[in-house]
Amino acid sequence: MALAFDEFGRPFIILRDQGEQERITGLAALKSHVVAAKAVANAMKTSLGPKGMDKMLVSPDGDVTVTNDGATILDNMDVENQVAKLLVQLSKSQDEEIGDGTTGVVVLAGALLEHAESLLDRGIHPIRIADGYEMAASIAVDHLKAISDVIEWGPDNIEPLINTAMTCLGSKMQMAEIAVKAILAVADLERKDVNLDLIKIETKVGGRLEDTQLINGIVLDKEFAHPQTPKELKDVKMAILTCPFEPPKPKTKHKVDVKSVEDYNKLAEQEQAYFRDMVKKIKDSGATLAICQWGFDDEANHLLLQNELPAVRWVGGVELELIAIATGGRIIPRFSEITPEKLGKAGVVREISFGTTKDRMLVIEECSNSRAVTIFIRGSNKMILEEAKRSLHDALCVTRNLIRDNRVVYGGGSPEIACSLAVSEAADKVASLEQYAMRAFADALEATPLALAENSGYQAQETLATVKAKQVTEKNHRLGIDAANKGTWDMKEQNVHDPLISKQQQFLLATQVVKMILKIDDVIKKGGQE
Repeated sequence: MALAFDEFGRPFIILRDQGEQERITGLAALKSHVVAAKAVANAMKTSLGPKGMDKMLVSPDGDVTVTNDGATILDNMDVENQVAKLLVQLSKSQDEEIGDGTTGVVVLAGALLEHAESLLDRGIHPIRIADGYEMAASIAVDHLKAISDVIEWGPDNIEPLINTAMTCLGSKMQMAEIAVKAILAVADLERKDVNLDLIKIETKVGGRLEDTQLINGIVLDKEFAHPQTPKELKDVKMAILTCPFEPPKPKTKHKVDVKSVEDYNKLAEQEQAYFRDMVKKIKDSGATLAICQWGFDDEANHLLLQNELPAVRWVGGVELELIAIATGGRIIPRFSEITPEKLGKAGVVREISFGTTKDRMLVIEECSNSRAVTIFIRGSNKMILEEAKRSLHDALCVTRNLIRDNRVVYGGGSPEIACSLAVSEAADKVASLEQYAMRAFADALEATPLALAENSGYQAQETLATVKAKQVTEKNHRLGIDAANKGTWDMKEQNVHDPLISKQQQFLLATQVVKMILKIDDVIKKGGQE
């Protein structure tokens, strides 16, 4: 920075780094946004649908992840462009709010920006395009409600929920049933609310994916502290502790001088007295199992065995909360506060081991409050376990969405085609420039069925034209792309369902992000870096 004067003697400042800045404005900036968004959307298109291809993601450390889950792919991609990062955030928002449709929302946003580019070339102002998109999204969401069907289900009729969960799990019938039963175990059906935090997903390498099971209780990746502890306990009363099994340590600096054997014995006896007092307080409360957040040394461990008090150490805070919820116990922060009323109750606590590796885990079952469950996933390697965990998360979210709102639309791109036709028809009745943006929105909606058809090995344009014509002539909004090759275009016959709120959120989120991007017409980069 330097100070200079003009011909009239007025001072002005010269910024020396001005030449290092790169600035893109107007149409060039908007087109650069479109290019970045198209690159991300095109990478995601091939992962859409049941026949979508997987992506192999290699981290800087060499860890390999193989998945076709949109949120996971984008989260692990090394994205530098800021507009592309907005699409990553879009996918995360869809995943956090709905849990499903993370790939479709990015594909739709990319298609909307791609069609906006041709409108910009025709001289239409980006604000008018954004307004047209918003009008079209409103019409599409209303049309989704009109074509949705209500599925009737109940505690004795969970088949419709299983069919919908299978849509995002492919053909894994057993996994879909586990997901539905887990959601129903923790759901508050009166309030139509589900707390997914009550469902713990635990994985263990070994066995087959078919060995995955739902446990009405908690599974801990721990074992009893002492190897001589009985491996199965019944009618358990457990003390859930966040205080350590050790003598208290002064907060100030201190030292102990041990000058004789008597001093050492006195110190050891005092320490033993602390341990005995702790164990006595637990035993006096009636507890038959101690679960501790912290560790304890061999001396305390031996003393617990002598007093016939099984214990588990180093249990995480999240697990402690789940155990407290499941067993109806209270988390106890100090030994002085242990009372019989604060103990959790469980019918069985058992230790299980696996194969030749002798890995051990604890299972807490028959709890007083069954509203906390664990899905225990088995698999041959870590990669399969992680993908199964992601698929199961999608199925849990879909089932939760159906409990919140039991309206569904049918899959295979059928709602996108139906909404595309509805928006095109509405655009003909709009006299302003927004009609061009509305038609562009209608064309962008076809990107999803086009990608589904292409990923399924069909001639994409020809298949889409056929299905679109059939929807008009037969007046059947359930016709979509037969990605599963079952010989019928009718998605209702194939039991391919999507929750209504998932599809609505896709349309609205994609439109809002595209509207935001279209309003960015000035990009300043310092030193060529974003």
